[in-house]
Amino acid sequence: MRIDAHQHFWLMRNRQGQWPPPDLADIHRDFMPQDLGPFLEACGIDGTILVQSLPTMADTDFMLNLADRHTFILGVVGWVDLKAADAAGHVARLAAHPKLKSLRPMLQDIPDVDWIADPHLDPAITAMKEADLCFDALVMPQHLRALTAFAGRHPDLPIVIDHGAKPRIASGEIDSWRDAMARLAALSNVHCKLSGLLTEAGQRRDAGAIRPYAETLLELFGPERLIWGSDWPVLRLAADYEDWLAMSEAFVPPRHHEAVFGTNAIRFYKLDRKENRA
Repeated sequence: MRIDAHQHFWLMRNRQGQWPPPDLADIHRDFMPQDLGPFLEACGIDGTILVQSLPTMADTDFMLNLADRHTFILGVVGWVDLKAADAAGHVARLAAHPKLKSLRPMLQDIPDVDWIADPHLDPAITAMKEADLCFDALVMPQHLRALTAFAGRHPDLPIVIDHGAKPRIASGEIDSWRDAMARLAALSNVHCKLSGLLTEAGQRRDAGAIRPYAETLLELFGPERLIWGSDWPVLRLAADYEDWLAMSEAFVPPRHHEAVFGTNAIRFYKLDRKENRA
């Protein structure tokens, strides 16, 4: 199976006052399963992971409802306020749905870059572990020190870094990002997504600019812990679905395609369970 491990759906009526703003015309509209379906078929993608894009449980319920109605959605990454007093109960409720696979706080939008390292999250994280959920880390380079502390404190929690931690490709910065990512990659419970890099490239949206970052991720995490995702429809700000897939396939040696574009996502998100089989 070929898996797109990171895509979004949304309805603009649910996003008033939220990103994306109207000036991002390419993505300032509704995106639903019928919009993505033709790309999946054309590219031979068998299933996807649908990822939250609003910090609300209503958004998570919306995604789980879509997953109930569309078999290609193999798993959902939802949201819970992990510091809320009743967080553990909310985790348990959502995890009762067999397609809820992971949770993702929107760390990139939280002013406190050390938010994730706060031990007050521990009750919610314990509930996640008990529910056999994973953790998606939506971070930027400034969050990596705290994420490393968090990952080290929870070695039994599977963690995946979304979008390679959004390196500053547009300005060509790489050394400090690489060093911080190397510390995370040294932790066996941490994986990384090969996704979202083009939208961090500014005007440098060619394979030559992206390749050093993609190859760094492959080197650090190896072909066993790197997972491909489209980040569609956000991807539309920089490229077409087919173009990003082809570029990614060129970055990864063919002998590793099966893992990076399929089996790693299946294993990480536990997609081979009975409830996800057609």
